[in-house]
Amino acid sequence: MLNIEQGTFLVRLARNAIEKYLEENIIIGAPQCDEELKKKRGVFCTLKTYPLNVLRGCIGFPYPVKPLVDATIEAAISSAVNDPRFRPVEKDELKSIVVELTVLTEPELLDVPRDELPKHIEIGRHGLIVERGYASGLLLPQVPEEAGWKTAEEFLAGTCWKAGLDESAWKDEKTRVYRFEGQIFKETKPNGEVIEE
Repeated sequence: MLNIEQGTFLVRLARNAIEKYLEENIIIGAPQCDEELKKKRGVFCTLKTYPLNVLRGCIGFPYPVKPLVDATIEAAISSAVNDPRFRPVEKDELKSIVVELTVLTEPELLDVPRDELPKHIEIGRHGLIVERGYASGLLLPQVPEEAGWKTAEEFLAGTCWKAGLDESAWKDEKTRVYRFEGQIFKETKPNGEVIEE
């Protein structure tokens, strides 16, 4: 688990990375930081409009393939300019965008009978990855609440849909389901105080 100082450091780093990229087309290097932030971790950067809280971009690394500081910089820039669902963020827009980071635990394969799968998923605590063949979908732990889903079955169906699969694909043994947890740090307003959710 990261502390609030480490979380604040990462959120500020994400904003700085986006600003430098949009203003000067520069990808900043990783700054000096705690050893904890140099460990390989998965991370997602989510951008939302302020004050309406509408999604503006979300990209990240599900698996711990890079040091957390490097992954944060890359995810932040990608969420601003490479999310295929949105046009790239403009420089002037940043003053009305809130930066949120979700630092992930390593995804864990749920190797249990299909009818027991929902019992191993806790809404609000777990995020999900669904994989089948080349199809893959990921939803962060905060998504069910935002979407109004109350049950693990709804969450599983939504993650299958995100992967481009039938919503009941999680019931098939050929579909792999992983769960993970996420620690969320976000600005209260653009460039404002950072809190942990």
